[in-house]
Amino acid sequence: MSARGEFSSRIGFVLAASGSAVGLGNIWGFPSQVASNGGAAFVLMYLVLTFLLAYPVLMAELLIGRATKSNMVDALGQISNGRSGRFVGIWGLITVSLILAFYGIVGGWMLAYTLEALASIAGMSHFADWLVSFSLSRNLIFCAAFMLLTVGIVSGGVVNGIERWSVRLMPTLFVIMLLLFGYVMTQQGAMEGLKVYLLPNFAEVLNPDLLISAMGQAFFSMSLGVGTMLIYGSYVSHKENLPRLGAAVSLVDIGVAVLAGLLIIPAMYVALHNGVEIFTDGGKLLSEDTLIFTVLPSLFSTMGMVGAFVALAFFLLMSIAALTSSISMLEVPVSYIVEHHKLARQKAVWLVAAVILAASTIIIINFDSLFGVVIALTTRYSQPLLGLMLCIFAGWVWRRNAILQELKKGDMQAEYSWFWRIWPWYVKFVCPLIIAVMFYRSL
Repeated sequence: MSARGEFSSRIGFVLAASGSAVGLGNIWGFPSQVASNGGAAFVLMYLVLTFLLAYPVLMAELLIGRATKSNMVDALGQISNGRSGRFVGIWGLITVSLILAFYGIVGGWMLAYTLEALASIAGMSHFADWLVSFSLSRNLIFCAAFMLLTVGIVSGGVVNGIERWSVRLMPTLFVIMLLLFGYVMTQQGAMEGLKVYLLPNFAEVLNPDLLISAMGQAFFSMSLGVGTMLIYGSYVSHKENLPRLGAAVSLVDIGVAVLAGLLIIPAMYVALHNGVEIFTDGGKLLSEDTLIFTVLPSLFSTMGMVGAFVALAFFLLMSIAALTSSISMLEVPVSYIVEHHKLARQKAVWLVAAVILAASTIIIINFDSLFGVVIALTTRYSQPLLGLMLCIFAGWVWRRNAILQELKKGDMQAEYSWFWRIWPWYVKFVCPLIIAVMFYRSL
């Protein structure tokens, strides 16, 4: 096992990497995007773009990480032999830290709503009301609580922290999702939502806005461009077949996103059947925070005491999804501080978490002016550009023979595989072109 840490098993890596990919981007973001972008048409293009764009970029990150066994800054510096790689690595560190700064706020909301369901069951109505109120104190306290949970896991290192908790949290997430899906499908109105989710309007499939949204969702939901997968790749044994591991991570990520849609879109129509408004004045389905924090809680409240238990399960699910992603995001800057500046892991974790929590505090205090701006700068602009840079490094800067030798460590017949016949030229020409065109269209 590597002195810097290494996943002890294949399933440990798949669940940890899937946990990084499976977050609020899947369970909150994906259904919200489906609701506001043509239903099943968005689902179809998300699936297509995940395999055409997200999987090749994911493989670039995993390969660079395992080959260099380094943090993001030093890894890109190694393959580029220059400052350009280190600059992109630092850019990635800043981006992922800012993402975690707003992600910690949202993760705190999920914890608060989980606790609110418990308070409602216990009859603590005043405390429950405070937990779901949008107040400075509530936001600061629960953002800090969420960051403390993240710190507790990352402090344990690769095996005793990240892997240990991923193999517990991810199966729990699946079980809760399946139980909630089974319950929602027994309610009146669910089948109408299922039709919206599964029957595409093919006229919307090539809508430029839909395509741009689907690309952004694929990138954000798989944690691409900011080094999380690169770091996890650096903790993978050289014996493993990376293309297969990458495919497994992609399939789990897609599966959770699709299952989340199967849960939440029918739940919206159940809410409609129960008298909860789910459409805007323009006739579109409500999306994003309105869906999670207004529509679904209103649905739960119509169910009586059963609704409180359903709410508890749902927001516990959301909290777990947020946590599995936040631990991978915190690991990116922590690994750099530990390896490049030779700081002990415990000190590095607390130092980085304190800086990110300070950024979260600034965003909370200036919520109206900063929250949306930080999300747009990081997920809409910086993440796709970082993905583009990773494609350039993997396709143009890193020597082709070095990539093949890295692949052959886990598969001696790699040069005869379909992956090797397609991926190098695809990540060199096709991925950068598609990302650049879609990014230009999004401006």
